[in-house]
Amino acid sequence: MNFKIVSGAAAIAVLAVLPLPAMAQKQPTAPSYFPQTPPVSDSQFAMAREVVTIAGISQTFDPFIPEMLKQLSGNLTRTRPEIAADLNAVMQQTITPEFTKRTAEMVDYSARLVATSMSESELRETLAFLKTNAGKRYTEMQPLILNRVVSALDAWNRTLSVEMMDRVRAEMKKKGHDL
Repeated sequence: MNFKIVSGAAAIAVLAVLPLPAMAQKQPTAPSYFPQTPPVSDSQFAMAREVVTIAGISQTFDPFIPEMLKQLSGNLTRTRPEIAADLNAVMQQTITPEFTKRTAEMVDYSARLVATSMSESELRETLAFLKTNAGKRYTEMQPLILNRVVSALDAWNRTLSVEMMDRVRAEMKKKGHDL
């Protein structure tokens, strides 16, 4: 009887320390406030999450929490300047660490979007590319390019808006309407 108990306990102990792939790779449940996405396999989710991380997409979420906390602090201390020191302590010691962890929700959701948009094979190929020197360089230069595109987009938008209005006025004038 003791042998059975000891061998049973030993078997349970061995199972407890063995990695269980399905458990180790299980994707987290998405918060209910995100739009639902089609289900994906745990391996597809894991690869997509790695793509999101390596490609730098996850870094775009980093400034959100500090910016929200800065705005919240500014709003609260604008009318109650006497609480600034205590509020700053609460923000740094409690609120910032707690809510910074929540950026993982956006990383996971982004991974779900990527996983539902690409096959496992495509994800594998994308990861392979992102890990090459060219892929690393592509990832590094993206923020610079996107900043330049956003600046150009603003100028392009303003120019087109003025030109469109001028054209609409000219065409409406032909119809006898002064705008």
